[in-house]
Amino acid sequence: MKRVKSACILQTLVFAQKNDLGLCRDAILEQNRDELARYRKTMERTHTRYQLLDEAEEADGSILVHVRKQYNDKTDVSKYFS
Repeated sequence: MKRVKSACILQTLVFAQKNDLGLCRDAILEQNRDELARYRKTMERTHTRYQLLDEAEEADGSILVHVRKQYNDKTDVSKYFS
């Protein structure tokens, strides 16, 4: 029998708005920044350990984020975040 002792998730997230909104790049970028801030606050509120590894703004106003985050809160995952 095998069990997961500890784990983290590596994710690539894209924060983007629909193209049919008719907004300029700066407005789209601002909405995406707000959405990213809400995502971070949610992880902090739920006490999920996370680390933003990379964040890049794309030409279309989307934001590409690489994040390492805690899989569950049952075990110590400190070794993934040192």
